[in-house]
Formats: sequence, C-alpha cells, structure tokens
Amino acid sequence: MSEGICSHLKLKALGIDTFKEHTIFLPKHCSICIAQGFDVPSRVLVRLSDKEILATLNIIDDDLLKNGEASLSVRAWKLLGAKENQIISISHPPPLPSLSHVRSKVYGHHLSSEAIKSVIADIAAERYTDIYTATFLAACAGGRLTDGEIIDLTKSMVDVGDKLIWDNEVVVDKHCIGGLPGNRVTPIVVPIIASFGMLIPKTSSRAITSPAGTADVMEVLAPVDLTIEQMKKVVNKEGGCIVWGGAVNMSPADDIMIRIERAMDFDSEGQLIASVLSKKIAAGSTHIVIDIPVGETAKVRSRASAKILENLFYKVAHELGLTLTVIKSDGVQPVGRGIGPSLEALDVISVLQNADDAPLDLKQRAIMVAGAILEFSKDINKGEGELYAKHILESGEAWNKFQAICNAQGGMRQPLKAKHIHVLCASRKGVVKKIDNRYLSRLAKLAGAPHDKAAGVLLNVKLGEMVDKGQQILEIHAESKGILKYAVSFLKQYSEIITVE
Repeated sequence: MSEGICSHLKLKALGIDTFKEHTIFLPKHCSICIAQGFDVPSRVLVRLSDKEILATLNIIDDDLLKNGEASLSVRAWKLLGAKENQIISISHPPPLPSLSHVRSKVYGHHLSSEAIKSVIADIAAERYTDIYTATFLAACAGGRLTDGEIIDLTKSMVDVGDKLIWDNEVVVDKHCIGGLPGNRVTPIVVPIIASFGMLIPKTSSRAITSPAGTADVMEVLAPVDLTIEQMKKVVNKEGGCIVWGGAVNMSPADDIMIRIERAMDFDSEGQLIASVLSKKIAAGSTHIVIDIPVGETAKVRSRASAKILENLFYKVAHELGLTLTVIKSDGVQPVGRGIGPSLEALDVISVLQNADDAPLDLKQRAIMVAGAILEFSKDINKGEGELYAKHILESGEAWNKFQAICNAQGGMRQPLKAKHIHVLCASRKGVVKKIDNRYLSRLAKLAGAPHDKAAGVLLNVKLGEMVDKGQQILEIHAESKGILKYAVSFLKQYSEIITVE
C-alpha cells in the first residue's frame, strides 16, 4: 500500500440498522477504497482483533464520516463486539467457491452432496449476502430439487448447527404445513403430550408468509428466546417446551433462508421439507406428526398435491431414520376465531381452560394431532390416542402443564389488546359460502401482524352459518389509526374475503 494511504480505519457509531445484513459504511473519498479498488456494493473482509466478518460496502456522501473513519451496521457492530474509536482493517475477502454451485443450480444442474454442504455452510456462516441466498432459494424452487438433493439439503442444514441429544428412546414433535389462518394447535398439543409423560422439545418458527407463527403466538404468553441450556432445563423439568428455533442455533442456515423466504413471500417444496425435518432432527426428535391442511385457499390446494408432498416427506424421513405420521386435514377455512399473535393466544387459552365459548374446531384439531402423537407410545393402541388426548385436555391437566411450561420459560403473561378496531357487518342476509384464507391472512398482515402483537383479524362466522343483514362477521384489530385505515381500504377493495349468499 502506498505511503500516506490509510490501511486502518477508526470506528464511529452511527446506529444504522440494516437488520441481518452486515454492512460497512465509509466516506465517499476514502483512501483505502481508492487504493484497493473497493466500490459499492463490494464485499469486504472486516477484522477487529481476532474477529472477522464479511460485510457489504456502502458509501456515505456527507460529512458524517471523515477519511480514515468507518461505521458498521448494528448487527455487524454487535458480532465484532466493537467499541467507538477501535481500529478495524478491511481487505478483499477470499473467494467463495460455493457460489459456483449456486450458479450451476440456476442453470438447472444437479448438485452433489458436497456442493450442497458447501453452500449451506457459507449461508450458516453468514458469508452470503441476501441476494446470494435468495438466488439459491429461487433456483431450488418450483420442484427443481431432486429427492436426493432434498435429503442432502436436510442433512447439511442439521450438520452446520447444534444438535440436542436426549436420554429418551422416543422424542416426539409435530409440524403443520401451514396456509390455514388461526391453526394454533401447538400450544395445546405440547402440554397434552407432556402431561402424558412423553418428551416433546418443541422448537417453532416465526411467521414466514402468515400473520403469525407459533413462536409469535407463544411469545405473547411467555418468553421464547431461550438458549439451548435454558431449553434443556425446561424440558427436563416439565417434559416439553415451546421456544423459538432461531434462538437456539439449531439448523441456523434454515433461519436465514426463512427470513429471505418471508421477504420473497414463497415457500419452496423441497426447502420446506428440509426446513421442517432438519429442525426436528436437530431438536433430537425421533417420531414426528406432519399435518397437511388441504383447501382451495390453503398452502396445499389439492389432494393430489398433498399426496405428492406426503410421499416425499415419508421418503426423506425414512432415509434420515425418522418415524413419521402424516395427517391430511381439512383446510377450507380458518381455525378458531383469531388471526394474529394475541388473538390466536386468546383462542389457545380458552381451549386449554375449557371455556364455554372456546372455538370447537381448534379444540378438535388439537385433539386429532395430539392423538396421533400419543399413538407413538407403546402404551396406547392404534385409534385410542384421541380419547387419551381429549381426557387430558378436559380434565384440566393440559392447562396446568401449560402454565408450568410458561413459568419455566420465564413467566406467563397476558395477551395484549388492540387500541383500534374496525367492524365489518354482513351486507345481506344469507349463508356464508366461502372464506378466503389467503386474503384473510393478507388483511391481518396489513393490520400489523405479526410485528404488532395485538394486530390481526377476529372472525365471527364459519362456513355454512346463516347470518342476518347487519350482523358482525369480522373485526380488524390494529395498534394505530393509520395502519387500521390502510387495512380497511384493502378490505373494501377485496370484499370477496367472506362470501354471503
């Protein structure tokens, strides 16, 4: 480097949050950029003491930074443990050979086990920009992964993270494919199973394309950001837990890819299977129930598509040594009344407390799933699982266990209530003929869910019900007037969300 050119940079905190992207900010006429040929959006290797990260270069075109100064995005700053005025160095990063595999997949080529492993390792180590990861996901979408690639992808996603090992011979779990608003059975199923005495260390995801994931709903009621050691402590004490998988470093590449999928608003079939099973294997599960809701406006829209997905799940699970039961359930309308974290949490509590006004469909689905899990036990005969599940729920055991799990995870709390509500009434007397799951989910997201915990939609009718003109059929809940107005404008534009004939 020529004399007078700055080879090191002094850190200045600007507090710029680029979320999960690692970004370095430099002044427009930075000498080191000129000398080393860095330009936006170059990837650079940033070193601070014995730590290093890859970051994307951004230029600040004003006097916030002087020549010889640099700033880092909030996440990059935190990962390096940086402090103001510390000295960092930047340089060209080593090449990423795995990007050649991403390009190969873009052009439709088959990826070897080693190729997939290298891509996933780089994603997990946060060496990829969001653009690289999005490209890989898009290249794998639309049925472009072979069965062998899905198996290799699942294994690779497990290998790059932590894995839990339990003493129990049978460790159970469940997963719903999704696309069905309000289908929040996990917080009901887990305490039923744990009350019976089976081990269920449940790690759940946040919303990808829905208004609420299980972790979003559970977070309304108790802490979910537990470490692995904290999770183990809860499970060893209570027999089960409901925590956010992203906080425990199990299948960390999956958490990154889920975040990108959320922004792209799609779920790849092969990635979905790898995502689900990698998380289950990492959590130490041996026996899993998969629920595939099927309906015109659900994620899986036909019995034929469900059968293909079911067969693929069985094939991959068999190769990975898992015992699997797949349920194909009714996905024609939302489950329960609430759509959004707090509203769904209220439904969960009402079912667990056996309240008179608890949504019956949510209770029945929870019993169905819990019954299938209980039949993994050698003490329960085929076809008897639902009877046991129903007894545990209605006896109050499940509610007591749920409270114990919440307290073990850090304390139970009450759901929030929205400050602003808009009520939709039926414009005519008639029968509810159709409820559009996708539009309802979109409406709940426009109202602020899942970011705003109290936001969402409260559904007051079911398919086949007779309603009178002027009867309340739907409520939009929001935490601000502006967001509520935005959601209401969408509702007026898509009046076919609920069809009354």
